[in-house]
Amino acid sequence: MNRLICILLFLGFTAPLKASYLLLPMDADTQKDHLKAYGITYWVLDNQVESWWLLNYRGGSFAFPYNKVFEKECLTRGVTYEVISDGAFNNLLEEISNPEANMEAVKLEVAPKVAVYTPDFNAKGEKIQPWDDAVTLVLTYAEIPYETIYDTDVLQDKLAEYDWLHLHHEDFTGQYGKFYAAFHNYEWYKENVRKMESLATENGFAKVSQLKLAVAKKIQEDIVGGGVMFAMCSATDTYDIALAAQGQDICAKYYDGDGVDADITLDYSKTLAFTNFELTKNPLEYEYSTIDHQRGRKVRADQDYFTLFDFSAKWDPVPTMLTQNHTRTVKGFMGQTTAFKKQYVKSGVLILGENKPANEVRYMHGKLLEGTWTFYGGHDPEDYKHRVNDPETDLSLHPKSPGYRLILNNVLFPAAKKKKRKT
Repeated sequence: MNRLICILLFLGFTAPLKASYLLLPMDADTQKDHLKAYGITYWVLDNQVESWWLLNYRGGSFAFPYNKVFEKECLTRGVTYEVISDGAFNNLLEEISNPEANMEAVKLEVAPKVAVYTPDFNAKGEKIQPWDDAVTLVLTYAEIPYETIYDTDVLQDKLAEYDWLHLHHEDFTGQYGKFYAAFHNYEWYKENVRKMESLATENGFAKVSQLKLAVAKKIQEDIVGGGVMFAMCSATDTYDIALAAQGQDICAKYYDGDGVDADITLDYSKTLAFTNFELTKNPLEYEYSTIDHQRGRKVRADQDYFTLFDFSAKWDPVPTMLTQNHTRTVKGFMGQTTAFKKQYVKSGVLILGENKPANEVRYMHGKLLEGTWTFYGGHDPEDYKHRVNDPETDLSLHPKSPGYRLILNNVLFPAAKKKKRKT
């Protein structure tokens, strides 16, 4: 199949061309399927053809050399495109390069290899956990390939094989999502506990919390070495909680068979994003700490929006890439971890999107030596109150979703790196 594609690409490039570039406009009115446009751009990169990400130009448009095969793929996937001449494209680049214009043309060179950290038993089709994941949904819809990994793979140092890592809805504290009060009698909960305890034993750990801490530290090591990590919902705050509490037992008997340590001291210097937070002491409360802005949150559903920050495209290309959209106002959505109380976000963290009246951060980014991490609050951008056992979102009904675009921005931005990481 790859050989056939190469032949078709060769024939496409050697044929006489009247036009030189395909432009995928990403503004609100023109593009029919914003999400699949990312998939087309990824596919072009995966066929070893460099592309351009035109930051702040018509909603963050994409462009790449014209090819009949590429044009046909746009038609097949229902992605809006424009054919422009070489001269028109050069004029476009000149317009973007104007110092007065807050735009930039970033060259995308390598299709990032994507990994989704998700339980093996979900990946194998057993689907024990009764919820889906927004990232895998949009990767599948956009037709961006990904591989699944889990704890054993991480501990065996396989993260270096990938350019981008997503942390599936996860609880790194070892408390099974704190679902005990509502779901401990359900078979899926019991089976999940059995499988996680078995996985911990297989990897030489006495408790699931110890396994999860080891995994969290491995992920942190990967970021330090140049990895790119993205997390949503409870994978955000529980990751930092595990790092802050490392070496101490914060799990009640409901989760690991024994009690919580008498004196717990959190070390905020070990976390990525959060500081000065307190743990939720009630083991039966569906909340981990004071980080999540859920308890007492007074935001009406019809007024739940957050605003994306504007960055200098020429001086701050990474946050500009991460916030590309056809709107600066994005509809909010809930999750086990919905939003982050601003007072607990570290001062060095770059806030990408916030609900200012509610004093909460919804989307943020940070750098750790050679790598980066991004946290995005909420569970599903197109399902306001996604609950356990709810059906998965049909993204064909939301092809222009601003909230899902933010996820795909994260998937694609490592493509701007000059070369793949060494494995």
